[in-house]
Amino acid sequence: MPSKKVSVMVVDDDIHILRLMQRILELEGYQVPSAPDGEAALNVFDEETPDLVLLDIMLPDMDGYTVCRRIREFSQVPIIMVTAKTNIEEKVKGLDAGADDYVTKPFSSNELVARVKAVLRRSKLWDARPEPVFYSHDLVIDFARHRVTLSNREVNLTATEYKLLSYLVRNAERVVTPDQVVEKVWGEEYIGETHLLQVTMARLRQKLGDDAKKSRYILTRPGIGYMMMKQT
Repeated sequence: MPSKKVSVMVVDDDIHILRLMQRILELEGYQVPSAPDGEAALNVFDEETPDLVLLDIMLPDMDGYTVCRRIREFSQVPIIMVTAKTNIEEKVKGLDAGADDYVTKPFSSNELVARVKAVLRRSKLWDARPEPVFYSHDLVIDFARHRVTLSNREVNLTATEYKLLSYLVRNAERVVTPDQVVEKVWGEEYIGETHLLQVTMARLRQKLGDDAKKSRYILTRPGIGYMMMKQT
């Protein structure tokens, strides 16, 4: 029996861009369900359960930030925001809504495919595990089950948040620089885009109930980098 195709849902109210993205991704072998607005996107998502979402910010009924937050209420599927805006504030707003990455219009087919492949790679559990279970105070990371719990309550992380936490754990008790983290979590083509790390780190810390100034889990070394604390 043939394996199921990876599904990438595209959401855009511009039919020309929608069809362009569909064509590009179908040529790469992906299944590509689509939606022209936010409400339809939520319905199609529920029916198709895609592996990744390409989500335009400017939609006629609700903006992409709202759709992203709605999806995040029940799913951690990777989301790439598609934006015509190039300023950092808009990109950070998308990341803060729960997106994993962004692509700016106009984009080339190569760039779109590269972003999709990079985010799908990040969504997969790393094979190399330093130990089955990691402990830091009341934080427990079970690598075998891809499960994070805090005081026995499960913490729902996006694929990127989980990979960031995993990388810090793999370097527990060692300081890693922002560039090292960005390269390992997002890829070398993202080096220099520290806002990706800053927003994702803030989101991760919020979910862990961690205070950057009085941290129990992830320490910040000003001007140097980050260090994951370990306690068995």
